[in-house]
Amino acid sequence: MGRTLYFECNSGISGDMTVAALLDLGADEGILRKALDSMPLTGFEIVISRVKKAGLEVCDFNVKLCGEHENHDHDMEYLHGHENNGGHDYHDGNVQNNEHKHNHGHGRHHGHEHNSEHGHHHIHEHRGMPEIREIIEQTDMSAGAKKTALKIFEILALAEAKAHGTSVDKVHFHEVGAVDSIVDIVAAAVCIDNLDVTEVIVPYLCEGRGTVRCQHGILPIPVPAVANIVQMNCLPLRLIDVYGELLTPTGAAIVAAIKSKDRLPGQFTINRIGMGAGKRNYERPSILRIMQIHTEPEKIEDRIYKLEANIDDCTGEMLGHAMERLFENGAADVSYMPVFMKKNRPAYLLTVICTEEAADRLESIIFRETTTIGIRKIKMERTVLERNIESILLPVGEMKAKRCVLPDGTVRKYPEYETVAELAGKTGKSMQEIIKLFYQAG
Repeated sequence: MGRTLYFECNSGISGDMTVAALLDLGADEGILRKALDSMPLTGFEIVISRVKKAGLEVCDFNVKLCGEHENHDHDMEYLHGHENNGGHDYHDGNVQNNEHKHNHGHGRHHGHEHNSEHGHHHIHEHRGMPEIREIIEQTDMSAGAKKTALKIFEILALAEAKAHGTSVDKVHFHEVGAVDSIVDIVAAAVCIDNLDVTEVIVPYLCEGRGTVRCQHGILPIPVPAVANIVQMNCLPLRLIDVYGELLTPTGAAIVAAIKSKDRLPGQFTINRIGMGAGKRNYERPSILRIMQIHTEPEKIEDRIYKLEANIDDCTGEMLGHAMERLFENGAADVSYMPVFMKKNRPAYLLTVICTEEAADRLESIIFRETTTIGIRKIKMERTVLERNIESILLPVGEMKAKRCVLPDGTVRKYPEYETVAELAGKTGKSMQEIIKLFYQAG
């Protein structure tokens, strides 16, 4: 069984925070480094360390860029689009140590450029989706990791295309096409795949307020790319009273690509916790916490009615018609069982399972369509497994299957009769052959 992760994004999320938290959660550093070493990119090195954030020891994933590739992003005045701190006391003393030496955290995904007064000159590499696909394809990582990385970039491309009023094919990433951002996205995809993650729960994303200066000028927070990703992927968003960009396009795109649920179960146990450091300091510590959680499959408890009648003087045709009418009117199940009644008369026991709402309606049908003169009605409790219907693509077409989760977490799938019969009729194959294809597909 794969892992279930809960992303707690109260301080936002960025690419490097995600990678750091996943490494802290147990992703294999050796596998990650092997993948990154194989990338057809140069001008960077990876530093993985432990740092202190708000007194907590957390993991830090640092992409150190060389020379002309470096994207400095450590000036808080620059982040907020001002020439100075604009009178915001919250900036004082926040930019310190080496945490802001390089452009590694929130906000680096907008093609930031410093003006001449900062004394920096940066090369912004523009890459489109064809170049991104080629880089991902040449990287030594699993097919699953490649698929996830490509999905993240495709989400970003759609958001950028919408922001600039162009098509995905014409989108050229600025900072997202830069080396450090590609490394973040590939690293996140490799770690997710390595941890064998099958379910990701993200109840909501938090974002700050204010402005950010990017290549295109001063923009409000959330920036257009983030706003588009949130809107296009229906991600719940909370704006909090913090000046600064907490949610980067890469962080939002990662969530959009891997999220499967937005609600935590009513109760769960925590197997492991991973904490990743951001590179900015705000009033709220820049930490992403990811928990590996475990829940017992829900047992759905409800009440049903069982209707019973002994029938000894009704033809087979009448019983068959009665069954059809009962199913048409909401019976959950209908069955006949041979029995012997008084004076050894052969008969049938009719059993109908139904909801309380349908019970009276089905009783009327039983009286009308059969010869019985009495019906026993029993109110019962039942426990059923979590189940849903999913589509499975077979070589001969699409099939519906019932997916059930057992109490120990085991998943079982059962082909739905109607689609088996439909595919058998369309292809000329037997039902047995269709079912064999279903189980071969896993």
